[in-house]
Amino acid sequence: MNNSAIIIGGGTGGLFTGALLAKNGWKITVLEKNAIIGGGLQTFVRNGATFDTGMHMLGGFHPGGSLFKICHYLGIMEHLKIRPTDDECMDSLLYLDEDERYAIPCGRHDFTAYFAGRFPEQKDNLSRYVDALYRISEEVGLFYLREEDFSIFAHSEEFLMPADEFIASYIDDPRLQDILAYMNPMYGGVAHHTPAYIHALVNVLYINGESRFAGGSLQLANALAGIIRQHGGEVRAGTEAIRLHCEERTIRGVETSDGTIRTADRYISSIHPCSLLGLLDETALPKSYRNRLNEIPNSYSAFTVFLKLKDGTFPYINHTCYCQTSHGVCWHLSECNDSWPRGFMYMTPPTAEQGPFSRKMIITSPMSFDAVRRWEHTSTGKRGDEYLHWKKTQAEKLLGIMERIYPGFHEKIEAVHTSSPLTIRDYYHVKEGSMYGFSKDAQNIALSQVPIATKIGNLLLTGQNINLHGICGVPLTAINTAEALLGKNTLIRAINLKYRKDYESH
Repeated sequence: MNNSAIIIGGGTGGLFTGALLAKNGWKITVLEKNAIIGGGLQTFVRNGATFDTGMHMLGGFHPGGSLFKICHYLGIMEHLKIRPTDDECMDSLLYLDEDERYAIPCGRHDFTAYFAGRFPEQKDNLSRYVDALYRISEEVGLFYLREEDFSIFAHSEEFLMPADEFIASYIDDPRLQDILAYMNPMYGGVAHHTPAYIHALVNVLYINGESRFAGGSLQLANALAGIIRQHGGEVRAGTEAIRLHCEERTIRGVETSDGTIRTADRYISSIHPCSLLGLLDETALPKSYRNRLNEIPNSYSAFTVFLKLKDGTFPYINHTCYCQTSHGVCWHLSECNDSWPRGFMYMTPPTAEQGPFSRKMIITSPMSFDAVRRWEHTSTGKRGDEYLHWKKTQAEKLLGIMERIYPGFHEKIEAVHTSSPLTIRDYYHVKEGSMYGFSKDAQNIALSQVPIATKIGNLLLTGQNINLHGICGVPLTAINTAEALLGKNTLIRAINLKYRKDYESH
């Protein structure tokens, strides 16, 4: 075909888009500014332990799941080390002040039956609620790799209802309403604003089966990069795009930090759209388009503590643990005041040879960028003593709660490392350290809809700011972007055909 494309950003979106195009004959060059590719798939090593930076929980990697099918099509599924969480407890939920605990199973039937057992008077309501989750998810054909057009405006009334109001329309027990929103740190949930379809897709994804990488998330990034290279492409880490040369609404080349100018037929941006604007002259795009991108609110960020644990002191936990200080705070977790943290997630990521004890733990609490705004004009390693003291104080708050959950916890810690919204901003090149890109707002859904095509003829977009976010949403968006070049539904047909041939025919 002799078609070529340069992809700016070697995160999940850029690598999936590149791998899908490379497999279909395109010569791909991926440019990643960081020394390590992967974006949210990056890992880092501290005190001999490998930590994931972003992709801690996976959905869709079970046989028949969308991610399983996509990775099987690319020929990498069998090379990934994926460990399912426990079926009987994919997630645990603790309300600290009330000492109220839930062990939440996966599977549509078991999920419904568990909560019906805890709230028997809500049994019928729960059944209708879970049915509604799945009904809404069915409205997004791409989620199931179906061949159909998707329009955010051609859906049921519930689809765009605010998620908290959607839950309350089925569940009349305030405590259970609160509990059923426990996953909202996985999508940046905001009361009265986050649409029900975001809530439904994330919940259905994990109810259908949750898993995690055994041995680090970088394995997926490396596998995708391997596909690109196998088909004659390049994946270049430590190569930052600093300028897109544009003439007459056409990109003529990408200039990188080493002074090189690279050219291709097409260009695909996988970085935050507002970061992309910084690579273009102001005249390259209409002022109205630039203003609109800058006006879209971003989802909240997070503060994370990475712990190296002493050998043989803390058990490996094969599920994700959610903790909230009390009922009624789940929609306000990112707010930073004297009551932060109101809630967080913690997990013990498995190694490839995981035994009964864990050597590491990751604790993540939602946090608004406002908490670090006073340092927003500083750079990594040059933020000053006040910032370092602030980070230590936030970590101690989280570890203090862990001490309440596990008395003696401090004695099990060998080393502590932290990251803040500034870390996320600088390493992922995302505005205000946003974890999930642009916020989707049920009150103004049109604002957050950013098309794959831009006002520049040979420039396309991919990544979590376009369509859907997360470990499932970003690869699905990559299909949309790749099909803009390969032809509508060509990839979906090929992915499903290979899966049926190799699995369902047996």
